[in-house]
Amino acid sequence: MNCEMCGKEAELYLVEIEGTKLNVCSKCSKFGKVIKKIVIEKPKKEKEKKVKSIKLPKREVIQIIVPDYAEIIKKKRERRGLKQKDFAKMISEKESLLRKMEKGMMEPNMALARKLERFLKIKLVEEHEEVRGEKKEAKGEELTIGDLAKVKKR
Repeated sequence: MNCEMCGKEAELYLVEIEGTKLNVCSKCSKFGKVIKKIVIEKPKKEKEKKVKSIKLPKREVIQIIVPDYAEIIKKKRERRGLKQKDFAKMISEKESLLRKMEKGMMEPNMALARKLERFLKIKLVEEHEEVRGEKKEAKGEELTIGDLAKVKKR
């Protein structure tokens, strides 16, 4: 088995580290209190590590905000003869938020983009299709806590 902190394959110990019980190698066991040594009986014939086959969707459709959203919003608002302050009140949003969007400093979230689309009768959200291969193989290796966190030495 593999250590849940560093991923090393070694004999393991059940250790309590900051209130959590983990199966760790002897090197990682110094970070907590050792409860017991884990004994694992191996079968007579050890098989190779299994390779899992994961089926991914062939096509995935995602919605994205168009890259020139700032220009579209500003031009349409100006065509309707609205000032930023008045327009912000009409759509119940802050004027500073609208100003940042029109300068391209902030991209609207999907809900706000949809609200702007309905009010200004413009197109801000487009569907983007991603095509993937049929199968990807994932090795039997597991993600460990050590992969996610940096351990500070005392």
